[in-house]
Amino acid sequence: MRSIAEVKQELLSINIADIPSALEKYRDDTRAGIISLVKSYDKKYDAYLKEMQRLDNMLEYERTYYKKGIKLIAGIDEVGRGPLAGPVVAAAVILPENCVIDGLNDSKKLSPKKREELFDIIMDKAVAVGIGAVDNRVIDRINILQATYKAMQAAVSELKTAPQQLLVDAVTIPDISIPQEAIVKGDAKSLSIAAASVVAKVTRDRYMLQVAQVYRGYDFENNMGYGTPKHYEGIRNLGFSAIHRQSFCKDVFK
Repeated sequence: MRSIAEVKQELLSINIADIPSALEKYRDDTRAGIISLVKSYDKKYDAYLKEMQRLDNMLEYERTYYKKGIKLIAGIDEVGRGPLAGPVVAAAVILPENCVIDGLNDSKKLSPKKREELFDIIMDKAVAVGIGAVDNRVIDRINILQATYKAMQAAVSELKTAPQQLLVDAVTIPDISIPQEAIVKGDAKSLSIAAASVVAKVTRDRYMLQVAQVYRGYDFENNMGYGTPKHYEGIRNLGFSAIHRQSFCKDVFK
């Protein structure tokens, strides 16, 4: 009979998909330690199945087009519509057909560390990635909605492989000839859009971390340009930096 420590080591070494078969030989073991391990790994496997189902559901929109013979589908999302400083950034991502990336989700639901991990995986697996950014000066001139459209248009134009279909988070992009479908809360419903949300978020956050070294005192390294108390304090003490959106900051000194 294997010791509890040996069983524990065995279970640690197996692929998560093989958990049910690995547990079968221990289900009749009456030792408390083994019973605890079996329960723990049953829960782990149930969580795995739930995650696989979530990811499978997030391919529903893509599969609709795959069935029509449309394979090159670009998910599009943006970040940075709300901050007081910095650009709005959009990304367009074409994933391989039926590509599943474990843990991929709406970037807002992920930790910074997980986003960084997923960014590298997406960049490695993607058929093509395009990124577009519109800076604060243009945002002030044409307004944030038009700037968002402009960033999305740029992201699509940067794709090295031309998409056949666009899946866009929430909006319809003007002046784009490629067929597109707007999906409300698409970053939580489509893996392609979720991938774009991660790429856009990581790209913008990395930029804000860089400019935080140039424009000190605004806490950009923590707020990424959003209107936190420390950010407002920095503006009141230092005035506006070159990357602030003047049209967003009219009430700062009131």
